[in-house]
Amino acid sequence: MKQHSRRLQLAALVAAWTLVAVAVPSRAADAPPAVQKTFDKLLGAIKAKDRDAFVADASDAVKQGTTPEVMDLLNKRLGTRLTKGYQAAYLCELKQEGHQVHLWKLTFKDEGDDVVIRIALKDGKVGGFLIQ
Repeated sequence: MKQHSRRLQLAALVAAWTLVAVAVPSRAADAPPAVQKTFDKLLGAIKAKDRDAFVADASDAVKQGTTPEVMDLLNKRLGTRLTKGYQAAYLCELKQEGHQVHLWKLTFKDEGDDVVIRIALKDGKVGGFLIQ
């Protein structure tokens, strides 16, 4: 009888966890509008290989580090794929070393590998941009 009772308890626990898993939203909240605007502007600049647009809202360190060669690399890595079509899903915001770090997952229409974009913002300026 004890074994039957344990099975019922286990079944009830599994059922409860299943309900919790179903009730948890599967999608993160949307990016704040200003952050989304920055993200869209950066991706547009990469597609257009427009360094001036890419660094327009950047910190001095990002401006200095984003050479024409870096823009070429960004465009070669993402430009064509962005132009062919993609879907961006905002993942989350992290607080790291005094920055607000925002993450997006990009899924491309070419069905190649997905990427994660990390944009670090501080005092309204882009302090970092990373493709993973």
